[in-house]
Order: sequence, then structure tokens, then C-alpha cells
Amino acid sequence: MTNMSPISQLIRDRRTIKPKFYSDQPVDEAIVNELLENANWAPTHGMTEPWRFTVFTGEARTKLRDFMGETYRSLTTEETFKQNKYDGMQESVMHAPVVIAIGMKRQDSGKISLLDELLAVGCAVQNMHLTATSHGLGGFWSTNIVATSDAMRDYIGLDSGDQALGLFYVGHPACDWPEGTRGAVDDKVRWVRA
Repeated sequence: MTNMSPISQLIRDRRTIKPKFYSDQPVDEAIVNELLENANWAPTHGMTEPWRFTVFTGEARTKLRDFMGETYRSLTTEETFKQNKYDGMQESVMHAPVVIAIGMKRQDSGKISLLDELLAVGCAVQNMHLTATSHGLGGFWSTNIVATSDAMRDYIGLDSGDQALGLFYVGHPACDWPEGTRGAVDDKVRWVRA
């Protein structure tokens, strides 16, 4: 038994669970809305709130699957095309009951740095992932060649100065919750006291 706070336990319980391990059980739309609302409370430098989300469910996933297949073919050559990648991208979309496209809307003035905006979106996605974990849902952030392409940016209705930053898959795990490990934090921290 541990004496960790609930938030510390939640952070340490968060796992990446890929769509191929999801059941076909639907995800309640109220939970999806909670994921999005919590994402909206991420830190944002200059209050730009650069995150943009497009949620695909039901039959819309079929259109997304087809778009991803076509786009993967257009972005690869005969030498770089990998059938297993092509199949995996399409299967992931259909295995996940909810697919959330992640976008970054660039501030028109560009006053806030691109790095700040990207990090803000990363924080928003972490909020979604932690919220999914709190409901026992699996989450997976994919940043493959299609999910981060200009074609995806256009597909989800963003402008040329914006970016597509991947797809976040959500579903009920059809497997046991994975165990996690991390190396010692002391190996990654240097204290400077004087």
C-alpha cells in the first residue's frame, strides 16, 4: 500500500495502449467531452490556447481510414512504402471507437514562439491522456507520417501556418492494464545548490 496522492497515482498509472488492444465497446460521449474540456485547461503562454481537436467516431472513421491510406501512398515512394505501416494505420483507426486529431493553431502575430505553442498542445494531450486513464480507458498518441502531414492539417480544417500534431486514439482495453517501469529519477536529475 502506498501513501501517494491520487494525482501522483494517476500519473504513474498512465499507459500507452495501442488500438489493436481495444475492445469494441463504445466510449461514452460525456467522457470524450471531459477529455476535451480537461485538455482545454492546459497551460498556455500568452493565453493563445493553440490546441484544436477534431473528433472522429462511428462511420467518420471509415473516411479517415481511407484518407490515411491515400495520403500514406502519396507521401511515400515505391522504396519507402511499407505495407505493414499502411495496414497498421488503417487498422488503428477502425479499432479505436474514438480518434481525436490534434492540431496546433498558430497565433496570427507569431508573438508567442512556435515552441511554446507546441508545448502547450503537448500539455493538453497529456491532460486528455490522464483523464482517459482516470476512466480506465486506453490512450495512444500517434505521430506517424500521415498524422503530422500538411494533408492532415488541411483535412482537419487548419490553415497553412498551423500544424497537425498527430492522432489520439481512445478505447476500452481488451487486455490487462499494462505494468510500467521507469529508470531511477536520480539518474536524470542534477541538483545545483550553490
